[in-house]
Amino acid sequence: MQAVDFADLDAFVAIARHRSFRRAAKDRGVAASTLSQSLRALEERLGVRLLNRTTRSVTPTEAGEELLGRLVPALSDITDALDRVNRFRDTPSGTLRLNVPMAVGELIIAPLIVRFLAAYPQLKVELVAEDALVDVVERGFDAYVLTGGLSSNDGLQLVRGGSADKP
Repeated sequence: MQAVDFADLDAFVAIARHRSFRRAAKDRGVAASTLSQSLRALEERLGVRLLNRTTRSVTPTEAGEELLGRLVPALSDITDALDRVNRFRDTPSGTLRLNVPMAVGELIIAPLIVRFLAAYPQLKVELVAEDALVDVVERGFDAYVLTGGLSSNDGLQLVRGGSADKP
């Protein structure tokens, strides 16, 4: 069996639920012919007819009922999973891990964290203030601050990288 396209499965579910290409197309905001092509491609890949269709009705075959019964909860789970991921995009959340030199942490960063957390209440900040040079990627930091001596520029450098969900 060839790989099945997710969009074709979704099209099949829409057509089967609405029992109509036209109503499913209207609900999806696409042309009925697009859904028809998706269904035809899915049936060809699976090698089985999923829907009986006439000019007046669309009904699932026995194979279509079986597939529909398994796809509806699976697609619902996928939709829920994607909605959960979208929350990370909409609202910064998670833990932001920062590594800074002692003086920078105490004098500059720490006072700013209170305002930062007020603006992003779903975030947690883990501030590690140490003067030792560490492998920030290995230790899982999202951002770090270096001061002097490590580049041609004197002064403060902010270097971003890592895995913070969002700030």
